[in-house]
Formats: sequence, structure tokens, C-alpha cells
Amino acid sequence: MYRERASRLPGAAVWTSTPSVSGDEEPGRVLPDGCMDLLWHDGRLLVAGPDTRAHAAGAASLWAGVRFHPGTAPPLLGVPAHELRDRRVDLADLWPAADVRRATARVHAADHPARGLEDVALALAASAAPPDPLLARLVAALDAGRPVAATADELGLGARQLHRRSLTAFGYGPKTLARVLRMRRALALARAGVPFAETAARAGYADQPHLSREVRSLTGLALRQLVPPDTAA
Repeated sequence: MYRERASRLPGAAVWTSTPSVSGDEEPGRVLPDGCMDLLWHDGRLLVAGPDTRAHAAGAASLWAGVRFHPGTAPPLLGVPAHELRDRRVDLADLWPAADVRRATARVHAADHPARGLEDVALALAASAAPPDPLLARLVAALDAGRPVAATADELGLGARQLHRRSLTAFGYGPKTLARVLRMRRALALARAGVPFAETAARAGYADQPHLSREVRSLTGLALRQLVPPDTAA
């Protein structure tokens, strides 16, 4: 069972995933969302990098995580996002051993791993520079469906500079981020019962086939596989 709540760290979310009581649930897929996660599983701390494709969910046991808003994790974790693209990496491969031990001890001292991870994230944010407001504006503009070129002009960035900063912050270029965010908007609409053709138009796709192709390209699944049967239209 998956549960999620807003974090005390602005813009982040805290989540847990536990096996069902029956143990017969189908393995899920983690879809691209533009985010990075700090994870706890089986006593280990890991980092999930930004995804360009769907990943199979972890083993059927307790997982906990803090999901960071797009572009905010690299300054906290001390690693450019593009180095972790489509990867799940032990925190011990990124940080000095002493820092990992302290963070792990903090998680284990909490009443739940999710709470401990949140404490670690809050401590990282307290000692890091404030989030770059330009990146926040970029994410907001692309999430609202603004074209990449127009957004770059509005932010006063050249195409190469925008691409370079996007690789560090998001793990890929702004066009890929725009595709991921557009798909998330579309899935939210479709899961709310909006017909697929209307979903495509409202999310910024040329038509429903375009929407279907993009969903399959980013997730490996058909749109109808990602929308509950009682809401698909």
C-alpha cells in the first residue's frame, strides 16, 4: 500500500510503500515525474535519480522516501542530477562514510523511517543555500504548458545556458522536463475522469494519438493501463 503526505520541507512529499496484507498485489511502476528521492529500504539509504522512463517498483517490503520538488535535490545531496539519471544509487557511493553513518543513525533513531528521512532532508535544507528562484520559475512555466523557447526568453537565458542548468538541476534538458510534466498533467486529468480526447487538448497534445504515443514512450504502457477502468473514457 502506498501512502503520501506533504513534507515539512516546502515542496517535498514524504511517502511509504508497504506490502499488501494478502501479498498478491501486482508489482507497480514508478513513472517519470521530474523529481529525485531520498530512500530508505532494509536499513540502507539510497537516492533515486530523475527518470526518463518507468522503473519497476522495489521489492515487496517496506520502503520510505522523501520526494523533492524538481530541481531542488542536487544542492541538498551534493550531486548533479544528470549523474543519477535513471539510476538508484546507494548514498554511500555519493557521500563520505561518516556522513552516511550519521544520516542512517538519524533515520533509525526516529519512530519511523519516513520521519527520519524527513528529518535528514530538513537538516540538509537548513545548511544549504536557498533554492534557485529561476529554476522554480522554469518548472512553473513548463508545468503550465509554456513553450521552452518562450520560457528561456522570459528568464533571460540562452538555449545552451538553459540546457546546461537543466542538466544539473533536473538530469535532462528542458524539453524532456516539459514532456514529463505534460504527461503528469494528462494523467491527472484522465484519472479524474476527463475523456482522453479532451485530456489531450487540455494538456497540450496535438491529439489523442499524440498523447498515447507520449505516454507509451515515457512509461512503456498504454494510456488505458495507467487509468483506472472506471474512469477511462
